[in-house]
Amino acid sequence: MTSHVEAEIQARIARVRAEEERKRKQREELARRRKAGVAARNARKLFNLANVIDNTTFAASGA
Repeated sequence: MTSHVEAEIQARIARVRAEEERKRKQREELARRRKAGVAARNARKLFNLANVIDNTTFAASGA
């Protein structure tokens, strides 16, 4: 038979573990979104560069 105190300790441990798991999943989701955002920004930057470079010169005089 489990005492009331032991039951409370087990319940507290379970709550802490559940909270840690929730935070871990949240960190993973944020990391996934951050990675996707960086990839999208890089793709957009390359797209913009490709549209600018199309027959422009890089001469210092601009001619």
